Amino acid sequence: MKFKRVYHLVVLLSFTQLAQAQQKAIPYDTSYNVNAVLRQVKGQFPMAVPAKDSAPAGVLADRNIVYATLAETDFGKRDLHLDIFRPDKPGKFPAVIMIHGGGWRSGTRSMQVPMAEMLAARGFVTIPVEYQLSLEAKYPVAVFNIKSAIRWIRLHAEKYGIDTSHIAISGCSAGGHLAALVGMTNGIDLFEGKLGNAGTGSAVQAVIDIDGVIDFLAPSSLNLKRKENSPDIEWLGGSYEQKPAIWKEASPIFWATEKKAVPILFLNSGFSRFHAGQDELIGMMKEWNIYTETHKFDIKMHPFWLFHPWVDSVIQIAGDFLTKIFDK
Repeated sequence: MKFKRVYHLVVLLSFTQLAQAQQKAIPYDTSYNVNAVLRQVKGQFPMAVPAKDSAPAGVLADRNIVYATLAETDFGKRDLHLDIFRPDKPGKFPAVIMIHGGGWRSGTRSMQVPMAEMLAARGFVTIPVEYQLSLEAKYPVAVFNIKSAIRWIRLHAEKYGIDTSHIAISGCSAGGHLAALVGMTNGIDLFEGKLGNAGTGSAVQAVIDIDGVIDFLAPSSLNLKRKENSPDIEWLGGSYEQKPAIWKEASPIFWATEKKAVPILFLNSGFSRFHAGQDELIGMMKEWNIYTETHKFDIKMHPFWLFHPWVDSVIQIAGDFLTKIFDK
């Protein structure tokens, strides 16, 4: 009898180990990274110097914090992480959630860290957030991730010195689009998801959109010639012709209302296609007397925020905008 129990235990362990071995690894596209971008732009922009991860004096860093755990995915149990950079002094400070770019498919939150450290030195709590990319999960899962992160931040605000009445969200490229979508859907159940920290608000009070599309249906976006594996088609689960309702639903401009819209800062490169829908939204915001601000970096480089000398101006402009909005 004892032998049978041991045998059954061995069999059970063997099946468990086999299941773990067969569990698929999360697919990652690593093509979008700072070194790859630098190789692409160095010829045209020899002055470009990557911004480095180096926390300034007076800034505390808490890294690799789990904000949510997905118990069951196609890839097994899955933790989502964020980093927190904050002033090393008493008090409560405005917070800035930071969303990386990469076509909803590539990139990592580490690409936001240099900016997060620079902005934290100006008196903000800055929080680069990990989210599920398109090879792992399609729209709108990334939005659910980010809203869950905001709820986690509110729950832990006391520990990290966060003023919960002053929370902004920023993002670059695809991250800029996500930041705008999160910011324009405050209080809309459709975008909340069910990932952790339920019962806590996910609203933000300001948006910083760095070269992120506002309207997928605007001519400068819709008229682009795309391949079947175009990042937006891949993330949205089909082309506009196949899924027009989803392309509209994922466009931040269609959720902007006089009662729910929040102040927004646009930081633009010299490529107009990344600003699709921006002028229309600004016109709406002006009618509603909601503050907007736009700055153009007149260079034909999309991810300018990754490099000195441009990142220095990004931080200056963003810090000034947040100070104005939050009246620090």
